[in-house]
Amino acid sequence: MTEQVIIAGFGGQGVMSMGQLLAYAGMIEGKHVSWLPSYGPEMRGGTANCNVIISEQPVGSPIVTEATAVISMNKPSLYKFVDSVAPGGLLFINSSLIDTIINRTDIEIYYIPANDLAAEIGNDRVANIILLGAYIEKTRAVLPESIIESLKKVLGESKTHLIPINREALQKGAEFVHHK
Repeated sequence: MTEQVIIAGFGGQGVMSMGQLLAYAGMIEGKHVSWLPSYGPEMRGGTANCNVIISEQPVGSPIVTEATAVISMNKPSLYKFVDSVAPGGLLFINSSLIDTIINRTDIEIYYIPANDLAAEIGNDRVANIILLGAYIEKTRAVLPESIIESLKKVLGESKTHLIPINREALQKGAEFVHHK
């Protein structure tokens, strides 16, 4: 199993932290991982994306050329990376911010109203974690518990009170795609 993921959106949407969480979770599970961030001209508010590879085999290059999945948080990112999804791959679209319908029939597409679902559970800042929950539900690239363990590393001791809302967001994303 090798997952090659592109996660993209505006700076400030949690794109980099999603990638870090996946990479840490993969390491926790003893897998080979890479995480390659890329920022636009401005960090916050500009475009940001990262390439994440999770594999049972050593990773030769951190650059994703044919993605098994793309997670798109905003419209410019969708347009930039929609063609990067390999046939048979997955595309996760934050439909709270993207009203575009993609007409590819060679991939599975999930329209997830991540911002709306995040607001429902009481924290707008976990929209990225909802999409991450959807991704790991469909791919089983890593276990949800490994993401929770990774959150402890990424958030640090002072923010462990945010673990329950993030756990709920992961579950919300998983439930959303599980019923689709």
